[in-house]
Amino acid sequence: MRLPSKRRCAIEEDGKKMDQAPPFRNPFVHVLKFSPLEKAKIALMTVTLFPIRLLIAAFMMLLAWPFAFLASLGRSETTVEPQCLWRRVVDIILKIIMRVMWFVGGFHWMTVKGRRALPAEAPILTLAPHSSYFDAIPVTMTMASIVMKAESKDIPLWGTLIKFIRPVFVSRSDQDSRKKTVEEIKRRAHSGGEWPQIMIFPEGTCTNRSCLITFKPGAFIPAVPVQPVVIRYPNKLDSITWTWQGPGAFEILWLTLCQLHNRFVVEFLPIYTPSEEEKKNPALYAINVRRVLAKALGVPITDYSFEDCQLAMAEGQLRLPVDTCLLEFSKLARRLGLKPRNTEKVLQDYVNRARKLEGQKLDLDDFAQFLDVPVSEMLRDMFSLFDEHEDNCMDIREYVIALSVICRPAKTLETMKLAFKMFEAEEDGAITEMELAVILKTALGVTHLSVSRLFTAIDPEDTGKITFDKFRCFVEQHPDISEEYLYAENAGLSSGSCHVHHTESSLSSRKLRGTANKKTANGICPDFSPKDHDGTIDGLFKKHN
Repeated sequence: MRLPSKRRCAIEEDGKKMDQAPPFRNPFVHVLKFSPLEKAKIALMTVTLFPIRLLIAAFMMLLAWPFAFLASLGRSETTVEPQCLWRRVVDIILKIIMRVMWFVGGFHWMTVKGRRALPAEAPILTLAPHSSYFDAIPVTMTMASIVMKAESKDIPLWGTLIKFIRPVFVSRSDQDSRKKTVEEIKRRAHSGGEWPQIMIFPEGTCTNRSCLITFKPGAFIPAVPVQPVVIRYPNKLDSITWTWQGPGAFEILWLTLCQLHNRFVVEFLPIYTPSEEEKKNPALYAINVRRVLAKALGVPITDYSFEDCQLAMAEGQLRLPVDTCLLEFSKLARRLGLKPRNTEKVLQDYVNRARKLEGQKLDLDDFAQFLDVPVSEMLRDMFSLFDEHEDNCMDIREYVIALSVICRPAKTLETMKLAFKMFEAEEDGAITEMELAVILKTALGVTHLSVSRLFTAIDPEDTGKITFDKFRCFVEQHPDISEEYLYAENAGLSSGSCHVHHTESSLSSRKLRGTANKKTANGICPDFSPKDHDGTIDGLFKKHN
């Protein structure tokens, strides 16, 4: 698979073209490298400034608790009480305490651009990009409400502080929670400014700020004016970003508190008032607001979503490289409606049909006929992923392998069994080294892949062929084959086009691999978009805690 050199602008759901081409960087991966000077600074700060900052920040949280507890007493979850003088005083005190906490953490300068709208003007604030738990800064600056998991209110200390800002809680144990959450947001949004504004991160998960991924429609279902808000961290070293693959939560906190200064910029853009068409179509409303935010940020927009994040996070024998083409393939398959609900049955049907073709190459029209879909620009984009030699033909077996990976990302052996069945010879059920290379490079979503070392290890008798049973036995004995055989033999495969801050030497190659590929849950925003507004399969959106 390959990303075409000339990429077309994708078509949005409303028929309009996207403003910019999708990004080449994986938005769910963050890699840090340090120069020797930066290592020395971090080492010095770790034993001097870091513990002091951490202790003072913890003290400020403790100091805020009694004020938040006092202000929360007697509050109703369904009605909002008048803002009397003492509650206003508590609100100001808490803002000051939180500002001191951020100042101690190195956020000495916080730049605010634009004018924050009044709750009656824009009851919902949509913030982007969402890249870290440090995105809580604008919440503490405004004391606006947010959407939180219901379990958060039971956390000691933190739960009291959260309840003070009157969040909208989402309960994972309640099957009707999404619907109730949207209804509550609609109720507050249509209160005429009586309730505090609600801050929502419509991306639903953290990215590395290289693009804006798909916005969930939940914030736009109330069909009220929203105020887009841009967040920036213009620091030399990006210690802020907390993605699914990258530094963990404490590592981000440690590195950030070890920086002498941390800059933060929040920009309130003009209020966006939906048209009648947008009011009836929350997905279109979300698309257009995302376009406004992307233009202000100067970044591309892409249809990558939390579902693609799950693909990058999937546990399996074949760990996907950070620059895999499968993210682009997954996006196109989702938009074309090619992800089957009955996965096993559809894949088996594709396998049987692909075997009958015996490796025969297909052109674009044949590809469309195989999938029973019309030829379109998006289908051309998908076809070009498999048209590696730009000779207007592809091997349909590669499509079936890629579809199996994105539908069953954690079931590596099931995908390999399916692939062997399509490529194996009739007489002995075996495949060659070249065929194994095609299978694995498609399963990883890369253009070039050498499998000589792996093939030799599986075939010590040097027969020139291997069966699926031999491959499965080898994988059971070597569960980390991607790290031991593929990434070791193919230099640069794991880092790919990942973001690198400096070209100096890293802390260590082992440390870098752990940082780049460690699968750490990053505390995503709760998904409250109801199923009828979100076409994804609910099971794929389970949160990692």
